[in-house]
Amino acid sequence: MRRTEREVTDRAQIDDIIRRCQVCHLGLVDEGVPYVVPLSFGYDGQALYFHCAPQGRKLDLIRRQSRVAFEFSIMERLLEAPEACHWGVRYQSVMGTGTAQIIEDAAGKRQALTAVMAQYSQRAFAFPDAAVERTAAIRVSIETITGKQSAR
Repeated sequence: MRRTEREVTDRAQIDDIIRRCQVCHLGLVDEGVPYVVPLSFGYDGQALYFHCAPQGRKLDLIRRQSRVAFEFSIMERLLEAPEACHWGVRYQSVMGTGTAQIIEDAAGKRQALTAVMAQYSQRAFAFPDAAVERTAAIRVSIETITGKQSAR
């Protein structure tokens, strides 16, 4: 990272940034061309979880290439200034890479769905068998992760 004074290395702080985010941008590769998709997500400290329809571009790409990238960002506030070149943003972000795996078994899908719902709610949920069966779930094992924030 070029601006090392902005690097976030404390894993608890990185986890806090992720937990405050509403959207994860997942980066995949489609025949050498980047493909980024915004998704709701779950996070357990070691992996990211996503759910989707059982067919689609994301799953096709993961089957071809399991290496992925991800990004989270929080724009805390815009910093206005008299001149355009002096404007700025107060922000926090997390980026990383990992390996995606499509979860096939019902127990794994329930674990993924539980993680996704825990990101957005403190409630406990039950997932009917029929809903689990018609839902695809993805687990991304985190391999690299780094955080960055604007000067405080």
